[in-house]
Amino acid sequence: MRKPRWWAELSLIAVVYAAYTCGRLLVRGDEASAVGHGLAVLRLERLLGVDVERPLNRLFTDVPALGVPADFAYASLHYLVTPAILVWLFRRRPAHYRAARSWLMASTLLGLVGFTLLPTCPPRLLDPAYGFTDTMAHFSAYGWWGGEASAPRGLGGMTNQYAAMPSLHVGWALWCGVMLWRYGRTPATRALGVAYPLLTTLVVMGTANHYLLDAVAGAAVMGAGLLLTRYALRRAGWRRGTAEAPPVVSGGCETSTGERIPGQRSVPTSPTDASPAPR
Repeated sequence: MRKPRWWAELSLIAVVYAAYTCGRLLVRGDEASAVGHGLAVLRLERLLGVDVERPLNRLFTDVPALGVPADFAYASLHYLVTPAILVWLFRRRPAHYRAARSWLMASTLLGLVGFTLLPTCPPRLLDPAYGFTDTMAHFSAYGWWGGEASAPRGLGGMTNQYAAMPSLHVGWALWCGVMLWRYGRTPATRALGVAYPLLTTLVVMGTANHYLLDAVAGAAVMGAGLLLTRYALRRAGWRRGTAEAPPVVSGGCETSTGERIPGQRSVPTSPTDASPAPR
């Protein structure tokens, strides 16, 4: 298989990410429905006994040594680690790059479907009576972000703050973890593959940007994207494998010098067959 060209891959990724970003902005839900969906997620978590966001958020708020690094991680790591893994695969694991890139893109677009169908208010935007603190707003003096998600100050209008379900922060981190685990060659690389998605899950909940079920949905979207990618690649391989060979134009006929019409000639198969006839 021919190695992909870096400029073609860069252009493809840029187009897909631009489409994802624009689509995410265009599918903003109204505040009432987003808040309703957020409260419904919170009620379901309470029913299941998995509403762990509030104590984690309180810990990150009360301990700046945890909250500030978590805010930096939330605002930056997915912009740095995910492209770095793509570049690493492209350079060091080219045989696996196309499938990995296709999986990431398919899952990202599936996430956009989730934002469209289920705009969800994150915990940090709920009424303060629910007990959540927006740590990025609380510690905004330490970073470049303001009070509107992780966007730089003054650019909050360029983000969809109700795009919480599913959490693609967690989904992308899971993809990175799988790549490091499968294609890393050292125990440290594999350990990082396990730690990164787990750390990201803690960060998105501790900063009150996502519910636990958002994280679960992010993992589910990646699973669906993997199945879709495998099916698409299998279909593409099947079509290549069953393509009919081009017909032999001469039909087995050979033409020697001076012949206008090709004659059907047999090729000797053994030395005895090629020996001259007895005189």
